[in-house]
Amino acid sequence: MALFGLFSKDKKESLDKGLEKTKESFFGKLGRAVAGKSKVDDEVLDELEEILITSDVGVETTVKVIQRIEERVARDKYMGTSELDQILREEIAELLTENNTEDLADFKLPEGHRPHVILVVGVNGVGKTTTIGKLAAQFKGKGKSVVLGAADTFRAAAVDQLKLWGERVGVPVIAHGMNTDPSAVAFDAVKQGVETGADLVIVDTAGRLHTKVNLMNELSKIKRVMQKFIPEAPHEILLVLDGSTGQNAFIQAKEFTKATDVSALAITKLDGTAKGGVVIGISDQFKIPVKYIGVGEKVEDLQVFNKAEFVDSLFKK
Repeated sequence: MALFGLFSKDKKESLDKGLEKTKESFFGKLGRAVAGKSKVDDEVLDELEEILITSDVGVETTVKVIQRIEERVARDKYMGTSELDQILREEIAELLTENNTEDLADFKLPEGHRPHVILVVGVNGVGKTTTIGKLAAQFKGKGKSVVLGAADTFRAAAVDQLKLWGERVGVPVIAHGMNTDPSAVAFDAVKQGVETGADLVIVDTAGRLHTKVNLMNELSKIKRVMQKFIPEAPHEILLVLDGSTGQNAFIQAKEFTKATDVSALAITKLDGTAKGGVVIGISDQFKIPVKYIGVGEKVEDLQVFNKAEFVDSLFKK
């Protein structure tokens, strides 16, 4: 928990506000479950199990949390319900620590190679293009040069939206229009990134392909053309998930991790939902680091995920 205080006051307030619905729902249910009870017994644990599952933490992760609490109850012999908040907080923080989720204080690119190439995947409607625009804005704000590639060529709206973000942020967008070859867009975006000495290239991809085989083939082709310029590209495959869809986000994560080597997650729209527990479950089940979370409409409401600050906001009284 050493990273408390690294977030600015504004970012922390935004995170607190973004997780408010999840927190109120979770602790409202927890308060009712322990009302009139003084110790953590089987009945309280059953109630807690139901609360975690209905908060979209997921069945497997819930079972893991309950087992850990049962072990602590057995070890400590007596545990009052007043201590349950703190124990839950510790166990959830521990789970996130185990799941390769490193604490970042700010938007940073790895040292070394340039440009750093991020391939962004995810179904339509999860906030993929908006996430790319906000990432571009945040990195540009840090003095980094960014090139965007509009390779979601199945939807005119996706290409146009990315172009608008490019204009707004002041970064070049490589686009060939609708129904063009996505890999050709990716090729030109990486080529421009290399030729102009850009720090970062972010390439959008189609969110809807008819089958997983189509998806795998399309992403493999995009990777191959990128590697003509940078053998190790893409350096990162970022899967964007809509946190408000709860269990649907798990299904999407399952499909995309089977289809391609997802290396990081962005979980959006947490401010509009009580399903923020999905961050904990997805991080635990897929062992892929949650890198960014979306907690509001503004550019700065796309935040780097900091597990210490997340758990603090979730449990804040």
